[in-house]
Amino acid sequence: MDRNVLIRKDIEGKRIVIINNIRFAGKRMVNWDNVKEYLKAFVGENHKIEETDDVIYIGNDLPNEFTGSVYTYKLKGAAAKAKANASQGLPEMIRIAANRHFRENNSEKHYRNAALGWYRYDSRFALPVYREDGGIERHNAFHASLIVRHDENGKMYLYDIIDIKKETGNPLEL
Repeated sequence: MDRNVLIRKDIEGKRIVIINNIRFAGKRMVNWDNVKEYLKAFVGENHKIEETDDVIYIGNDLPNEFTGSVYTYKLKGAAAKAKANASQGLPEMIRIAANRHFRENNSEKHYRNAALGWYRYDSRFALPVYREDGGIERHNAFHASLIVRHDENGKMYLYDIIDIKKETGNPLEL
């Protein structure tokens, strides 16, 4: 898989995933079918969150949930493109995830696949803004929440990425 992704620290010392390619671009809408196909390459992998040593698996439900969730359907414009392109940095976003929060499962829909509850982690990523000549002018930084389900088999699975917000203020400085 062709990925150009790095983990760096910003000028405040906070870790961020730098995604150096815009794979999912378009004038109007994101082609979520292309994103779903891309995500299938990650299925079966697992990655460790460095802060907690939690091992997060990428299951076969991630491509459908990531691209077809209620949250995703509501996204428009730059936020939709940010989520689509964040898919390139999933392993690194898992590695740098922080601030784990637990929630009980209250949904019958997920009584088995989230029998032991849900976890939410904070993560950050940055996407390039290109100049007219095709070079990178700067990176825009984003915050995201990783949603992880704790399955009845005891494993934790990445379920979706939500609450994607562009960090305001100055563009990312490394």
